[in-house]
Formats: sequence, structure tokens, C-alpha cells
Amino acid sequence: MRYALGVEYDGSDFLGWQRLSPPGEAGAATVQQALETALSFVAAAHIDTVCAGRTDAGVHAACQVVHFDTDVERDPRGWMLGATSRLPPSVCIRWCMPVASDFHARFSARARRYRYSILNRAVRPALGRQYLSWERRPLDADAMHRAAQALLGENDFSAFRTVHCQAPHARRELQEIEVRREGEQVHIEVQANAFLHHMVRNIVGSLLPVGRGEQPEDWVGRLLAGRDRTVAGPTAPASGLVFVGPRYPAEWGLPAEVSA
Repeated sequence: MRYALGVEYDGSDFLGWQRLSPPGEAGAATVQQALETALSFVAAAHIDTVCAGRTDAGVHAACQVVHFDTDVERDPRGWMLGATSRLPPSVCIRWCMPVASDFHARFSARARRYRYSILNRAVRPALGRQYLSWERRPLDADAMHRAAQALLGENDFSAFRTVHCQAPHARRELQEIEVRREGEQVHIEVQANAFLHHMVRNIVGSLLPVGRGEQPEDWVGRLLAGRDRTVAGPTAPASGLVFVGPRYPAEWGLPAEVSA
């Protein structure tokens, strides 16, 4: 039987999603390691998981989608509540449901969505600081939004990938990008078919100089065309980034928040 899970986590204390030690062995604190340990306790057998999109150290997820296979009989509520009871307080399973055997958390997804949040005021945050980046200088969110539209479509995003990115090529389809201000916070929401390593954080780092008035709005488009990471903006901190979740075709029957 194959199950899909919706997993929520605060990534502050984790070294990212991906398990760093061999399956079944204790190791570094990663979300995958914690989740597999909890599921394996419920199953009384080892469980391997596959996620929709790996997140880096310090990055959070509102609804990471995961699938796993097992011959162990438990109802979905048992998997959800039983495993959550064995997870640290920073991780929970929001839902669990059986899925078709050909469903794949990664390869069945048609898109992924991220949100980056910046507190834009003179004083650093105290409340909610683990979910916010901070910029003390005033930001023009409208200028950032206009600049970001140059990134839409299928493009080579070499200017916005880390040198450690292992993807075989840098072409991705950026489907939506919006920058908006809500009071003292500026939010950047991005949806693409897939993302390169650090791609969202590098895009944010290149929008910030536009927002501060240090670069013109057309600078971001010129960075994209130039494909040179060394002249783009710095990588924005991980703390402001949330993996909102993947999007799947409706025929898989998953909850509305991850269906498109």
C-alpha cells in the first residue's frame, strides 16, 4: 500500500530535509530522519520516504508532501496521529491518505510554491523571528514586483543557482512571482515547475537591491540573460523561506491545498 502525507515543519533546528545517514541508522537531525523514525515506530518496521521537494537547513514547510510504501496495515488516522506523537514538536503530519501505486510525491507534482517573508523596519524581529528575514532599509515592494516579472517563463536560471547545485541543467519554468507589502512585511511568492538549489533565496537576494533603490528595475532581467551567478545578489537567509507545498493534478484526489 502506498500512502501520501502532508507534513508541516519548522526547519530552524534541522539540517534540511534529506537524511544524511544510511536508512535505519541514527544520524544528524534532518526532517526525513525524524519522520522515518516516527513512521517506523508505528509500523514496527523500517519505512523509507520520498518527498516532493527537498528543503535546505533552516527552511520551513507548510505542507511538504511525502509518500511511502508498506505492507503494514494501519488506518490513515493511525499513521497520522501515531507518527506525530513520536515526532519532535517542530514537526507534525497534517493528513494521511492512501494513493494509487503510481503516485510519486516528486515526479507527479506539476509545480512547487514557496513564500519568502521579510520584516521591513528599523528594528529586528523578536516575535516570529524564525520565520522572517529582516531588512532595516525601506523597500519598494512595487518596484521589486515589476522587476521580478522579467523572470517569468521557461528560462536558464544559472544566475540564481548555487555553485553546489547538482541539477543537470538550469532551465526551469517560473509560472508565477508576486511581491507584495502587508504592513511592515514584504512577501515574495514564487511558483515554478521545479527549483534549483538556493534559487528562491538567490532571486530574493537580487530583488532586494532593486527594492532599496540601489539597482534599476531592469537589472534582474539583465542578470537572468547574463547567466552569471557572481554578479547577482547574495543568497537571502534561510529563515524567511517557507515551502508552501507542491501542486498535483486534481485526478490524484489529494487535498485542495496541494491540488491544481
